[in-house]
Amino acid sequence: MDRLLWVCLAGAAGTGARYLVGIWAAERLGASFPFGTLLVNLAGCFLMAFLMEVALAFTWSPTVRVALTVGFLGGLTTYSSFNHETTRMLQNGAYGLAGLNAGLTLAGAFTAGWLGFVAARQLTGH
Repeated sequence: MDRLLWVCLAGAAGTGARYLVGIWAAERLGASFPFGTLLVNLAGCFLMAFLMEVALAFTWSPTVRVALTVGFLGGLTTYSSFNHETTRMLQNGAYGLAGLNAGLTLAGAFTAGWLGFVAARQLTGH
């Protein structure tokens, strides 16, 4: 139960960080492009790889690892998890699975988004 609490607290911090980065980016870089989302996704990918390698090298506790990755980075962005998993597949020589994961994620995300849009339009009559 302690681990769940840490994941939730770290997730809240990650979500808050994402919100603040979005505001900062829109104010400084403009709102015509999702700079905030791009920044948190790229930072999340970097941090996921960095933290996992450091955690393994210094044998951080499972609670610290999961709080930082699933919690904080999960709140900041889920793209970091996708990137980490796909990169690991590539590192392990599973090129086909990595490509499949990337393709299904991109195509699936766009398809799910479109279906959500269509469903909402149907529901609301717009």
